[in-house]
Formats: sequence, C-alpha cells, structure tokens
Amino acid sequence: MTPLAAVSEAAHGGHLADNNPSARLLGHPLVAAGTKALAAGELWGDKLKSAPDRIVPLGIAARVITAGLTGAALAPRKRMLLGGAIAAGAAVAAAYVIFNLRMRAIDRFGQTPSGLVEDALTVGAAQLVTRALR
Repeated sequence: MTPLAAVSEAAHGGHLADNNPSARLLGHPLVAAGTKALAAGELWGDKLKSAPDRIVPLGIAARVITAGLTGAALAPRKRMLLGGAIAAGAAVAAAYVIFNLRMRAIDRFGQTPSGLVEDALTVGAAQLVTRALR
C-alpha cells in the first residue's frame, strides 16, 4: 500500500500526467486520503504476530491490484497496460523475495525490528520514486 499511497499523493499534487486515467483516479482527494490511511494501517498491522504472510493468495492478489494501478499511473497513457503489468509482476516477485528475507530477519532480530527496517526501506524507496517525478 505504501507505493500506491506515494503515487496517489504525487498524482494529487499534480506531479503525474493529467491525461492518464489511472493518475486522475489516484489523484482524487478521497483516493489520496484513503490510500494513505490504508498504507498507515498496513505499516502498523505488519508488526502484529497475527499478520498474514504476504504470499497468501489474498495478499498476492492485493499486491497485483495495487501495483498494477500504481504502474499504470506512472506509465505514459499509451503504455498504461504495460506499466501496470510490469509493476504487478515485479510486486509478485518481490513478495516472495522479501518474504524469505523477512523470515530470516524475524528469526534473527524479531518481528517488530525487522518490520521497522522493512518499512523504512519501503517508505524511502517510494519517496525516491515520487521525488523523481517532480
């Protein structure tokens, strides 16, 4: 949810092409506020022991949808489908890679510390991407 929220905020701030329907959708004030709230909830919930693994089918489906929408919003209008497909594929691959890394980190450092490091990296990467748009 963090990349979606960051791109939604960039769209809301007018930093994405206004001829892109995905960017227009993400730039709507209610969508921008909602994605930020969902991202904050995910950042918090990820530290709970009851949090489901990111590679469960529902988690993968959520990543495909949010990454696809994010990639489509970042792509030029004529390449929205390609941008969405690339982002969705990357999100699925990253989910499995990060899951394995996170499990090792949890074993060594615990759930909350490893989650905080992961969150810092995710928020930082999202900020780098959206700042590059400006």
